[in-house]
Amino acid sequence: MKELLFEKLEQSYGDMVEIRRYLHMNPEVSFKEEKTAAYLADFYNKLGIEVRTGVGGNGLIAKVKGGKPGKTVALRADFDALPIQDQKETSYASQVPGVMHACGHDGHTAALLQLAKAMHEMWEDLSGEYVFIHQHAEELAPGGAVSMIEDGCLDGVDVIFGTHLWSLYESGVIYYASGPVMAAPDKFHITIQGAGGHGAAPHQTKDAIVIGAQLIMNLQQIVSRRVDPIESAVLSVGSFISDNAFNVIADQAVMTGTVRTFTPELRDLMEEEIHRVVQGTAVLNNCEITVDYSRGYPAVVNHEKETEFLKSVAETIPGLRGVEEMKPQMGGEDFSYYLEKVPGTFFFTGAKPENAYPHHHPRFDFDETAMLAAAKTLGAAAIEFQS
Repeated sequence: MKELLFEKLEQSYGDMVEIRRYLHMNPEVSFKEEKTAAYLADFYNKLGIEVRTGVGGNGLIAKVKGGKPGKTVALRADFDALPIQDQKETSYASQVPGVMHACGHDGHTAALLQLAKAMHEMWEDLSGEYVFIHQHAEELAPGGAVSMIEDGCLDGVDVIFGTHLWSLYESGVIYYASGPVMAAPDKFHITIQGAGGHGAAPHQTKDAIVIGAQLIMNLQQIVSRRVDPIESAVLSVGSFISDNAFNVIADQAVMTGTVRTFTPELRDLMEEEIHRVVQGTAVLNNCEITVDYSRGYPAVVNHEKETEFLKSVAETIPGLRGVEEMKPQMGGEDFSYYLEKVPGTFFFTGAKPENAYPHHHPRFDFDETAMLAAAKTLGAAAIEFQS
């Protein structure tokens, strides 16, 4: 059965590339993917595959029911793009100013579409039911997963599998990990209200820039001195803005940043410590500092049994260049919400091109043959789960 699926996927590789490049040239940002959603619905409708649109927003779910009874397996791909100007010099570069697929979601979608097509053609010989979840808005909290789940995308689902094409991992290699695999991505916005004045009279002011610099150093001590070194946490200040004339002491400064953790306990600790450090710095400098702390997605925590199952399946797939255990990533993913509801695992498919750039880079691209590896692995896992 798997051999037939692999054959069909290999035959459809050209179509997979064509779809990916079309999506890459016509990207839409999170929560505004109307044309992309219509394109996906049209694909399924032309094949006669059951599809429901408007799931939790712009999401879609398509279903292929096998000719024999069995379990229900969900496979997920995201399809939103990012507000980044594409700087690649390729024939399929984004045609939308300021918007591009800089994270591989176009590849995820193309792979899942062709996998659904292949399994639809084999439906009589398949067991169980297969739910193809096309999720909108992965890149922007609150994300699309929560609303799609609330709208029933996981109803009756026994297990879920998902993958992420990764441009910095060796192409064609499947990377897996049990337990935490991606972090909870939180963000903070801090406003320092000092007392500005003339640069020649600093003693009459409360310098928001100096206070801010002090606060940044104080914040950096949270991870180094409050977090167990056996655990992992990141606190990064991404922006620090206070724009004044050269001879003016700043009245106000604003900084933003992110916190990444893997456990709920450490997540709570980091948030509490940030508020404590901010309060202490404000008291020390006799000024007002406010914090707006926003929680993003939970950490992606893979289920052990399903991860081991995925690993064992991947090891039997011809054409893969390897199957390797990976270290957890500090990036975030709202696939976490699916794993909080049903068993499953989220793995990485290496997609390193000749000139590799990191995700969310203006020149991001990936080795398109990795889509075939991703589709084969997802499909094999879905079929083998029935046995």
